[in-house]
Amino acid sequence: MAKKKYQFQISLYILVPFISSGVALIWVLLTDQVITFLHVSKSASRFFALWETAVFVITYLVSLLITWLILNPVSKFIKKAESLPVYPASPAEKENPQPADAIAHYSRVFEQITSILSKVEAKELFPGIIGQCALMRGIFSQILKVARTDSTVLISGESGTGKELVATSLFEHSFRRGKPFIKLNCVAIPEGLLESELFGHEKGSFTGATSQKIGKFELANNGTIFLDEIGDMPLATQAKLLRVLQEKEFERVGGNQTIHVDVRFIAATNKNLMEMVKQGIFREDLYYRLNVFSIYLPPLRERKEDIPLLADHFLEGMEKHVKLSPQSLQILTAYSWPGNIRELRNTLERAAVLTDTGMIEPPHLAVHINGNLSAQVLQKPESTQSSIDERLEEIEKGLIIEALKRSGGVQVKAAEILGINQRSLWHRIKKLGVDVETLKSQQKM
Repeated sequence: MAKKKYQFQISLYILVPFISSGVALIWVLLTDQVITFLHVSKSASRFFALWETAVFVITYLVSLLITWLILNPVSKFIKKAESLPVYPASPAEKENPQPADAIAHYSRVFEQITSILSKVEAKELFPGIIGQCALMRGIFSQILKVARTDSTVLISGESGTGKELVATSLFEHSFRRGKPFIKLNCVAIPEGLLESELFGHEKGSFTGATSQKIGKFELANNGTIFLDEIGDMPLATQAKLLRVLQEKEFERVGGNQTIHVDVRFIAATNKNLMEMVKQGIFREDLYYRLNVFSIYLPPLRERKEDIPLLADHFLEGMEKHVKLSPQSLQILTAYSWPGNIRELRNTLERAAVLTDTGMIEPPHLAVHINGNLSAQVLQKPESTQSSIDERLEEIEKGLIIEALKRSGGVQVKAAEILGINQRSLWHRIKKLGVDVETLKSQQKM
């Protein structure tokens, strides 16, 4: 049985002046040594002794005053912050409001406040993107850094992760806001017409060209152009696109007049462009020209804590007023979402149509989503149904266990997967009673 560790709390109001006085005392002792070495007179020694005592007392009083002036407002701020409804105090903090380590306590509170403020900032600056997890806040920080430059941005991520929303945010936070913002999906345009869409064409340049057409690059002059699914662009068109990126000039299809443009370029893809370069189906020079500043959008399965926010957002936008039951939320959170946010939205729309009570229950969800988990929830007797807080704790515990399994029980890696810091993960593991050692031993078997 492990021995219980006892901790004693020492107030910073005592500790800081004590340390300062200790420094003053060391200085006094050194002065005594100097006096002894110099063999000064008795009267001079008496004067030095009084002076040293005065210095020691004054040092202590000044350090005490400075400590009070600094720590008093900080302590008041900490208490007020912890009393706010938005402060996410853990059960352990509620049971023991006076922790043994005051400095660690202050640090933890400041971390929580920083997290809350960053979530508020994310909501205010990016109202079109729903997401407050650490991974998304990191992406928001990247957007703000690169938006006010003219650097080319390559957005990568699985289909349905919101790449177009990120491109729009880049434009809205850029100096070119208010100028043209032209979007083009490379998959949606037939291969034979893609060059005409991008660069335009002259009258009679090909069959059906009955008049001159202005291309997307020309329309985007002085503004921003966004090319989605650029990995599906034909090699011949890639070569012409590279020229526009490098020289800022092109000719319309069937024309010989060089047109100069000033555009900010943003591209997106759900494919591995580097692998396509190795296979010879995407130009290497174009890849490096595109990959000046890259933003990777994580799939929904890596940011599951945003699922409740996304679900509420989609449900609020529906004509039919519906809500999500705790059991359904648990199922949605446990699902892997290969179709990402788009699949989640479609699932909720379908479920909203099926419900007649205004509450989305597990039977309203598609079979491939609820699976066995739905049956387990439905078979649980009503008398033993847990509260929503208990359900959410089960979901949180499941996410932590999954991350620990993926990381081989290494908490640093698990924290990175979950998008939280290591200290926060440690507190959650302790609160939820996750047996890390058992998980590690299972991984080795």
